[in-house]
Amino acid sequence: MQTKKKKVAWKAEAGVFLAVAFVAAGALGAAQGATGIPSVVLQLTQFGPTLGVAAVALLWPSRIRHRLVGTLPSRRPSEPGAHCPNPAPSLLLLTAPLIIALTAGTYAWVEGTLSITDPSTLGSPFALIVVAQLIGACGEEIGWRCLLQPLLRTRFGPLMSSITVGVVWGLWHVQVFTHAPAYAAGFLLATVAMSVVLGLSQDRTWTNRLLLAGGFHTLINLGMLLFLNDESGADLSMMLFGLAALLAMVPWVLRGPTTRILPTAHRAR
Repeated sequence: MQTKKKKVAWKAEAGVFLAVAFVAAGALGAAQGATGIPSVVLQLTQFGPTLGVAAVALLWPSRIRHRLVGTLPSRRPSEPGAHCPNPAPSLLLLTAPLIIALTAGTYAWVEGTLSITDPSTLGSPFALIVVAQLIGACGEEIGWRCLLQPLLRTRFGPLMSSITVGVVWGLWHVQVFTHAPAYAAGFLLATVAMSVVLGLSQDRTWTNRLLLAGGFHTLINLGMLLFLNDESGADLSMMLFGLAALLAMVPWVLRGPTTRILPTAHRAR
């Protein structure tokens, strides 16, 4: 009976989070124009997952602390090798520009040209855009990587949970599916591949997960803004983006381990 209650509880948490994240993102997107905030600076939809986390915290306050272990800077638990340097954060933040470079380089090779956006033409100070993009990215990642990923991690393992979160993350960007099927397919491939990178990096990261995931997300968004012109709906650039993310994902999968069990603090209560 206790096991059944726990099973129902985690499904309820996931269901509430997703329902609020999707609905809130739609409402925030509809309100974007009234705020006067340029979407190139910050998209309010990014705070849908934050509101989803808030809803879970209100309904299950005793559980949320365990769900968000490692989200903020904290002291790493004692374990064998705890004092060994952890390369995962650096590798994660290097993977984002690698994906953009692979995409842009391949596009330039195929098309013979690459249009680069001048930051001075964006209509807002680039420093403001960078800071706002980081805030927005963290608004998403506190839901996807800091709540939903750990929630699924101990039930489906690191790889399958990362793929699942990537699919949901991609579908959450519903506006993408107003473009051609090739564009949507490329974007969905990218979100799944990047989610695997983020999920497996979390398996090796004990602290400050929110800023690391948000930093990766920000670098990707800025790279797309400056080098890919992702809002144009160009099928080729988005397909190449998906393939580049898939290629960058491969070393993370190969270097494993993908079956290591998280410490007790990360398991469902």
